Amino acid sequence: MANDQKSIDYDKIAALPSFKKLTKKKNKFLWTVTAIFFVVYMLLPVLTSYTNILHQKAIGEITWVWIYSAGLFIMTWGLAHFYVSRANRFDHDAQEVINEYEGGANK
Repeated sequence: MANDQKSIDYDKIAALPSFKKLTKKKNKFLWTVTAIFFVVYMLLPVLTSYTNILHQKAIGEITWVWIYSAGLFIMTWGLAHFYVSRANRFDHDAQEVINEYEGGANK
């Protein structure tokens, strides 16, 4: 059985400016979304433990804690949807890097 697989030089791919640009853009996005999620998520225990802000009634007997907590679920779904849409763009950009490598940068 013949080996039809081409050898891939991952160091050359990593050295491509387009790859470096992609990883920088992707890391910036991931760290930003992670920081936003973490801050908003951690505000719940901080605000409920050290302040009375969320203990006020919002609608009838429902306090702001419940609304904030429900908002966390909505935020999680929203961030997941946003991540998937951005990940699809990153996949497209990654394919362009592969095409660049296969088109001549691998020589």
